[in-house]
Amino acid sequence: MDNGEYHSELVTIISSIKEEKRHEFVVKFNARAHNPVVLFGLNVFYLGMFGVDRFVLGQTLLGILKLITLGGLGIWIFIDLFLIGSAARRKNIEIATALADGLKN
Repeated sequence: MDNGEYHSELVTIISSIKEEKRHEFVVKFNARAHNPVVLFGLNVFYLGMFGVDRFVLGQTLLGILKLITLGGLGIWIFIDLFLIGSAARRKNIEIATALADGLKN
């Protein structure tokens, strides 16, 4: 998921929430959302070798696999340089959708 697609999806989710609940949504979303730049940094500064970036996203199985293979002997770390931002944005959309569904009730 690229940045433009992410922002348009987030705007769609926010616009589906009643006006009086949008502030509550933004506060809760900002508390739970993952910053792709932080995850990229975790991956670059050797914590990616231990799967920390995947554990933070809640991808436990991928985190364990990355941990026991030491980042696929460095190959997986290189691949995640390109994939981790997209994974973080997808996770943020999941979080936003769940929060919006909770506020609609």
